[in-house]
Amino acid sequence: MTWQGTGKVSVETVPDPRIEQPTDAIVRMTSTAICGSDLHLYDVLGMYIDQGDILGHEPMGIVEEVGAEVTHIKPGDRVVIPFNISCGSCWMCSRGFYAQCETTQNKEQGKGASLFGYTKLYGQVPGGQAEYLRVPQAHFGPIKVPDDGRPDEHYLFLSDVLTTSWQAVKYAGVQPGDTVFVTGLGPIGQISARVARHLGAGRVIASDLVPERLAMAERHGIEVLDASKVDVPSAVLDMTGGRGADSVIESVGMEAHGSPVQSAAIKAAGKLPDAVARKAVDTFGLDRMAALTTAFAAVRRAGTVSIIGVYGGQADPMPMMDLFDKGVTLRMGQAHVRRWSDEILPILTGEGDPLGVDDLVTHRLPLEEAPHGYEIFKNKEDGCIKVVLKP
Repeated sequence: MTWQGTGKVSVETVPDPRIEQPTDAIVRMTSTAICGSDLHLYDVLGMYIDQGDILGHEPMGIVEEVGAEVTHIKPGDRVVIPFNISCGSCWMCSRGFYAQCETTQNKEQGKGASLFGYTKLYGQVPGGQAEYLRVPQAHFGPIKVPDDGRPDEHYLFLSDVLTTSWQAVKYAGVQPGDTVFVTGLGPIGQISARVARHLGAGRVIASDLVPERLAMAERHGIEVLDASKVDVPSAVLDMTGGRGADSVIESVGMEAHGSPVQSAAIKAAGKLPDAVARKAVDTFGLDRMAALTTAFAAVRRAGTVSIIGVYGGQADPMPMMDLFDKGVTLRMGQAHVRRWSDEILPILTGEGDPLGVDDLVTHRLPLEEAPHGYEIFKNKEDGCIKVVLKP
């Protein structure tokens, strides 16, 4: 699945990956998902991608081959691959900050650990929307999961969605009985809301515009607000006696609706020559800020906002006076996948489905139909919430 230009992807035949380092593995993909972050590449961040780059960072499959220094997995093992590439032993990794791994950090770009299928900013590593994936740092990264008859989708989201959502809730500082508000009910928002309930929140409220997303959240005991019908911050304040939510998880990022000026800027930047477009991203506020504005307005004084939605602009406006006056704590960043995976895996291998991971995928498509998957996911067509590709 290759990027071919802004708004254009195609499935092409490319050479099979091979072992290049003793810490590599080759994994045959059995499932690989399309992420909301992939839409940023599809529509916005083409100035950082080359034609033909392979996308995808939510993969799992069967180990085919391992390098000489890879000992915790072997050919035939079923593994999930974290989206960030981490060595497990550097200064950052030793403290659990795997998304900032100093071995794979992209220092020339001023960015953190390398990511699969995610631009020159993050290492330009070929992604997992493919039949085979070369996995660097495979002596640490891959998560071995049981071959227990459960479908891939029960474990696949350890790669990103589940671990990202888990971190979002942890960063939100949720205490037993708290009221948590989640902006946006895409895949991350859906799972964040369920994880918040699992980790003890007394009440979880969430907002979105899409009926199918609202209905899915309601199935899991989430109180929903239709953002097309109500003023969301005002509704949250009304539901909490005027105080606001104890914690807010902002799971939308630059895809937010309701910011027409920034939306136009994003589209314009995507059409500029690469060098000019990169300068625009570095110096202008290009993100749509509606979701963040909602989050800041809905959180109570001395509350916490956990930002897990992806932002790309360097000069976005922030209501610093309001944040300071309210005493709001902000936490944010890429998920440190391996920091959370060992904590989550026993829940997945246990009885039932307490995190609701079996109710997220709406579309399963062969890899050849990936361009169609991108279209329906981007346009929220056919009730699409989460697409999994089957190579």
